[in-house]
Amino acid sequence: MKRREFIASAGFVAALAPAVGVEAASLKAGRHHHLPMPAPRTVLPSRQEADEPGRLLLDRAWQFHRGDIPFPEIKGHGWTYSSAKAGQAQGPAATNFDDSDWQTVDLPHDWAVDTPFDKDANPSQGYRRRGYAWYRRTLRLEPEDRGKYIELQFGAIATNATIWFNGSVIAHNWSGYNSINLDLTPTARFGDHLNTIVVRVDAEKMEGWWYEGAGIYRHAWLAKRPPVYIETDGIHADPRLGPDGRWTVPVTATLGNILEGEASATVSVELTDAEGRLIAGGSAEATVPPLGTQEARLDLAVTDPKLWSVDTPNLYTLRARLTREGQHDDLRTMRIGFRTFRFDADQGFFLNGEPLKIKGTCNHQDHAGVGVAMPDTLWEWRIQRLKAMGSNAIRCSHHAPATELLDACDRLGMLVMDENRNFNTSPDYMAQLRWLVRRDRNRPSVFMWSVFNEEPMQGTGAGYEMVRRMAAEVKALDDSRPVTAAMNAGLYAPKNVSQAVDVVGFNYQQGEYDRFHAANPKLPLISSEDTSAFMTRGAFESDPEKHVIASYDDTRSDWGNTHRQAWKAIAERPFVAGAFVWTGFDYRGEPTPYEWPSASSFFGIMDLCGFPKTAFLLHRAQWVDDRPLIDIAPHWNWAGREGQPVTVMVPTNVERVRLVLNGKTVGEEAVDRFDMPRWQVPYEPGRLEAIGYRGGREVARAVVETTGAPVALRLTPDRMLMAGDGEDVQPVTIDAVDAKGRHVATAHLPVSFAISGGDIIGHGNGDPNSHEPEKGNHRRLFNGLAQLIVRSDAAKGPLVVTASAAGLRSARVNLHRLPATPREQVPATPSVQVLEGWRQSPPSREKPDPDMKPSDTDMNSWLWLNTGELHAAQEEARWVVVRTSFTPRHRAQARGGTLKFSGIVGRAEVWLDGKRIADKQGYGEAALEAPLPPGNAERIVTLLVENEPGRPGGLAKAVAVADRR
Repeated sequence: MKRREFIASAGFVAALAPAVGVEAASLKAGRHHHLPMPAPRTVLPSRQEADEPGRLLLDRAWQFHRGDIPFPEIKGHGWTYSSAKAGQAQGPAATNFDDSDWQTVDLPHDWAVDTPFDKDANPSQGYRRRGYAWYRRTLRLEPEDRGKYIELQFGAIATNATIWFNGSVIAHNWSGYNSINLDLTPTARFGDHLNTIVVRVDAEKMEGWWYEGAGIYRHAWLAKRPPVYIETDGIHADPRLGPDGRWTVPVTATLGNILEGEASATVSVELTDAEGRLIAGGSAEATVPPLGTQEARLDLAVTDPKLWSVDTPNLYTLRARLTREGQHDDLRTMRIGFRTFRFDADQGFFLNGEPLKIKGTCNHQDHAGVGVAMPDTLWEWRIQRLKAMGSNAIRCSHHAPATELLDACDRLGMLVMDENRNFNTSPDYMAQLRWLVRRDRNRPSVFMWSVFNEEPMQGTGAGYEMVRRMAAEVKALDDSRPVTAAMNAGLYAPKNVSQAVDVVGFNYQQGEYDRFHAANPKLPLISSEDTSAFMTRGAFESDPEKHVIASYDDTRSDWGNTHRQAWKAIAERPFVAGAFVWTGFDYRGEPTPYEWPSASSFFGIMDLCGFPKTAFLLHRAQWVDDRPLIDIAPHWNWAGREGQPVTVMVPTNVERVRLVLNGKTVGEEAVDRFDMPRWQVPYEPGRLEAIGYRGGREVARAVVETTGAPVALRLTPDRMLMAGDGEDVQPVTIDAVDAKGRHVATAHLPVSFAISGGDIIGHGNGDPNSHEPEKGNHRRLFNGLAQLIVRSDAAKGPLVVTASAAGLRSARVNLHRLPATPREQVPATPSVQVLEGWRQSPPSREKPDPDMKPSDTDMNSWLWLNTGELHAAQEEARWVVVRTSFTPRHRAQARGGTLKFSGIVGRAEVWLDGKRIADKQGYGEAALEAPLPPGNAERIVTLLVENEPGRPGGLAKAVAVADRR
């Protein structure tokens, strides 16, 4: 039996049960609505084939300094002259800057989530200070990498970034949401001559009015490719259905070439189905000019493919391989899907020829405990939570999403409105728009491009002209998807943005649906943003002084509507293609309708942890039709309220509901799915049941009970299995249970936790008013719940999480870490101080004075030397002085160290600060070591080199400072 088949089998589940230990009894007792989240699954996270085999993660071992570091004030002609040259960055951007006392971090990294809440900070950013920071990374490239195309890739950096490579600025980036792809090839170093990557992050700059995080918060990659290669995002393969009913996959491959002459190459493409069967194939030739690009094009004919849809997201694998004699192949792999879609101005949206009402949510990209540094598997979990509610679409608000989010949407069947961040037609920002389309245009999940959100210029001629140009850029790269813009005003201006898009996006214009449709009967319409209602998860009594909002869907923003009313307005109008509710998840920042101490939003259908609010139950009852559903809000713990009325809401999709309290019928109602049954029930402890009927027959039942006091904690993971790859992450729910194992929804207990076999990388509880740290081993339950974000170590064996609280039985869950191969990472390279800035004197016949040095204005008679640069000696003048100055790093200052000359050619004397410390005999190349005494002053190293007549001499290899151990 194959491993994954065994994992899915009953035998595996039975084999797993004994290892669960203490937790097994709790999970068993937790059936019938006693578990606050879905029961654990016995599955592993999805891990798809690598997109590019030669592309390695560059996430490990970055040096990090929070706060800005000023550049030195440059004085003197010599320093000024040299600092203006390539490779001569100063201060923290310099290749030899001492970062030895910086913190070592791994990516993705959001430093803002680690900072304390600050009342004087920006509420839109969640009352977190952001500021500036620096990252540095030493990179070793092997000698065999010479001649390859080398590219550095950052998924995103929040917010503005300046990037240096080997002392030269290679990029200024002006957005926190676009990828940055940088060609390192021209200045790359190989072997022991190490490379330095430096990133200065300016997170004071804001692009949004929500929490944006700070730092290199998505993955970094290093791509090594043959000299003739496929460009990044260089494959366009989006299936098309022709007018004759036949499917084709037009494939365009954009090729690059770093050789000095033109090069011919072949691009071969194969398409396979989910079982690995070859479906179609073909090849094309191309000749690529030196330092230029060329496209190779071909068409694949596909017969009767399985279609991709939100219910059956069938994917095919396309592999494009560039072959050329004398070099390794360059391979790209991607998942594509066959589907058609169209918008109709009267009937809405159609997927594969069938009408489909869009049931979408808008979402930002942060989560409890981790901020915007989202682990890959947490993206998948969040999409699964939305799917469980019946949602079929997500709007990436208001920026380009992470590729891992799109991977999950492709796999799970979630449509995506892909949104541009900056409404700007200047070259920098148009380049960001083109990047977005090129990156995402092969995705079956992406069905719309949105060029802006709520721009003040939307009702002006200038706004119209800007969108017209942006839409043209999109269409030039992808003519298969419509362009939209999310408008909240200007709809009836003589010249406005609606006249330049394919589908008009309405934000909070519920009262304008009919009027606009009547005035523009040929324009398709979608609600790109709606609702904006408020709830505090688990709260059913509002307390404005404490910033608590009851979860009955009665409180909305001035500009929005309740969840029920907003959906009704859309569902009853076929010409409105669907909804994007604001929002699926709570997010940090924008704590409307409050400010301090509230630090995150109240809008979410789920809270910041993904725990459901009543809105989740409402939308599930409205959006899911294939099975009967029934739930009860609120809980039934109302001690001290005996005899007083409690509002009871029953979200359901059945025809009739009967409400029963302690065996007595409270009432029975026909169900209006837009409004939902509701009663005022005098409270008495016991058992409250909602019984759902269809055709007079019971089809569903929900129960809430008055629980006892908490006596124990419980841990409920999303999965009982984890991949032992050091990357797998999942949420684990903490709750308190009574003596009967029932969830106590009113518990507010401080909890401590510990882990072995992994790490707790963050935690939360969904309380928008909480100021608890999101890292560490303590968290308070909020309305009965808290969440741990757990990451596995790179090993097999048990991963054990424990939780404890004073006066309660502790909880323990034993998860299975299965053997898994981690994705390949660029190895960590220790930073070494390599001496640079060498100057070489004119040759002389006589042995020179070791104190000899160039004047500050001499830029010509003394040579500027790079490592390995040797110059032939004259027959008569065989002596040269080679010198530089440096300041040792902190450890060498304190302890001393060793000067390690990897290769000197010629006889040589080594002088340090005017003292002779070592000699090299013989003309041939040899290594040499010399002591470096402690000291924090600038040091001067001088070599007196006697060259062999007529032969080059000097420093053949690097000179480094080794710390004294």
